[in-house]
Amino acid sequence: MNVWMRFFKVVHGVMAFLFACAALMLIAIATRTGWLAFVGGLDQAAAQAIIEAVGLLAAAVVALQIAETIFEEEVIRNADISAPTRVRRFLSRFFVVVIVALAIEGLVATFQALHENPAQLPYAASLLVSVGILLAAWGLFIYLNRSAEELEPEAMADAKREDKKI
Repeated sequence: MNVWMRFFKVVHGVMAFLFACAALMLIAIATRTGWLAFVGGLDQAAAQAIIEAVGLLAAAVVALQIAETIFEEEVIRNADISAPTRVRRFLSRFFVVVIVALAIEGLVATFQALHENPAQLPYAASLLVSVGILLAAWGLFIYLNRSAEELEPEAMADAKREDKKI
């Protein structure tokens, strides 16, 4: 069994590394896109390119945060994800990143639709509505999960001690 646990740690480490590499590539592409927009002239096309670069940076943040979460939770901590405290903390870290990135993407899509194709506005609006629904669902999850955490206060104390280590 111990061999399998080491195997999964290595796999999680590789996954975290690949997410970090993807984030770095997205940052490089966003930087190039932004620089080309800047040197190409400050006009409407440059504004659209900058908006696209912001969307790429939002995706890079998601990839980097997922890499950090996987590395911290699965490689460093070797966390038992079955505990309610762990589940809430893991999902909260993930949802923060996803909701912020989707909100930025929704704004980018809105700006692009306004300037390029107004027929795409309903799709941008549906993305922003989805962000609101995800945010509400996450809040409900945290609210409902609090009672489970109160049943095992030692798990919260353990999690806080581990936070100090990292």
